[in-house]
Amino acid sequence: MIKADKIYKSFGDLEVLGGITVTFQKGINNLIIGRSGAGKTVLLKLLVGLLSPTSGTVYYDDVDFFSLSKKETRALRMQVGMLFQGNALFDSLTTEENVRFPLDMFTTMTKKEKLDRVNDCLARVELSGVNEKYPSEISGGMKKRVGIARAIVLNPRYLFCDEPNSGLDPKTSILIDELIDSITKEKQITTIINTHDMNSVMGIGENIILLDKGQIAWQGHKSEVLESSNETLQNFIFASPFLQNLRDAAIGKG
Repeated sequence: MIKADKIYKSFGDLEVLGGITVTFQKGINNLIIGRSGAGKTVLLKLLVGLLSPTSGTVYYDDVDFFSLSKKETRALRMQVGMLFQGNALFDSLTTEENVRFPLDMFTTMTKKEKLDRVNDCLARVELSGVNEKYPSEISGGMKKRVGIARAIVLNPRYLFCDEPNSGLDPKTSILIDELIDSITKEKQITTIINTHDMNSVMGIGENIILLDKGQIAWQGHKSEVLESSNETLQNFIFASPFLQNLRDAAIGKG
C-alpha cells in the first residue's frame, strides 16, 4: 500500500498539485489519468521519490518515505520496480545484461544466481531465449517486456509504470496490460500506472484516479466510468464522437 497524504507541490509560483490525498492498494491496478499538465507525472515522481513535496508526505505501508535516512531510502528503493515510458534500456547491453543490471547494482548474488533470476524473469514475460539480443534487434513490444522483466527482477513490492503502452499498437498494448495485471495479482504488488490509454482504463482499471488542475476530480472502478455523471471525467473520457456513441449505447441511449 502507498498513500499520498495532503501532497502539495509548487515550482516557484506555479502550484502543480494542490493537496492530493489518495491511497493505492496492493494487488490491484491503480491508474492515474488526466490531460497533459494535470499533474500526473509530477505525482508519479513524488510517489517514487524523484521529487520532494512542498508539503505533505508519502507513506509506504505506514512508513513516511521522506523521513527515511539515506540508508533506509536505499533499502526501500530495492523494493521498487520502475517501467519507464521510453523503456530506458541500455543500447550497448544485451537483453540479459539489461535485466541483470539491478542485480549487479543492488545485490551480492553469484553469477549463476543472477542468471537464474534473469532467465526466470524473461520466461515470465515470454522472452526466453533472447538473452544475447540487443535492444536494436527486438521489437517495441519486446523492449517493453524486457523493461518489465528488469522492473520485477528484484521482486519488488511496489511497481511504477509510466505510460507503459506508449508507442505500441493496440494488440501489443493489451498484451502489456494483461502482463502487468497478472504480475500485480500473482505477486500482490502495489502497482501504479500513469497512462493516457483508454483501453487500459477500461481493460484493467480497478482504482482509477483522474487528476485535473492538480486536484483529484474523480476516483473509481472501470465499471463506473461509462455511467458516471462527473463532467470532468466525461469531458476527458468521451472527447471523441466514437466514445460518446459507445457511452450512449452502454446506457441505453443508442
